[in-house]
Amino acid sequence: MSPLQYQKWLRLNEARRLMLNEGFDAASVAFKVGYESASQFSREYARLFGAPSKRDVASLRRNAAPTWSPFGRSAI
Repeated sequence: MSPLQYQKWLRLNEARRLMLNEGFDAASVAFKVGYESASQFSREYARLFGAPSKRDVASLRRNAAPTWSPFGRSAI
């Protein structure tokens, strides 16, 4: 991985974290992590993670939801 690819990977992973944990939208987070163009961010995000940011983050949230409870019922 070249230094430029690594920097892109870091930026996109930080953007993913911010959207997932801090509730940022794609346009805001794109500029926060250093992109000058939200559309370029969206293209690169989908290329790296395989889905547009909104769909990817929604999927991560669904998959991270607890499905087990020590009380015997689903926590959902």
